[in-house]
Amino acid sequence: MKKIFLAILLSLSVFLVSCTPKEATTASTGYEPTIISASSGKSMLENDSSIVLIDVREESEYVEAHIPGAILFPLGTISANASTVIPDKMGLYIVYCRSGNRSNQAAVILSQLGYAFIYDMGGIIDWPYETVSGDE
Repeated sequence: MKKIFLAILLSLSVFLVSCTPKEATTASTGYEPTIISASSGKSMLENDSSIVLIDVREESEYVEAHIPGAILFPLGTISANASTVIPDKMGLYIVYCRSGNRSNQAAVILSQLGYAFIYDMGGIIDWPYETVSGDE
């Protein structure tokens, strides 16, 4: 019985550690974005049409290649335009950029602006699925 209990406890510990998101806080806010993988993001997008996918890169990067259905909302414009571009603060949002740095910053800014459900999917460089080019 003791061995079974220890095995369950060990399994639970491994599970909890593997589910902990990578360090992504900014010291000034203490906010930790919910980090998701590309496969989790893809699954979420396929199963919930209300999720808004946001590409926070620059327009030239977006035109070169972006994830289908993503809206362009460059990082530098988020603070000034969030309430216009994404007015629903209780909506579900997935942000991504090229490598994960700008998406992290965007998630923190959106949180500071009062958005409740923000997922940071990192960078398009980790997206193994279809991309499109142009203004589609």
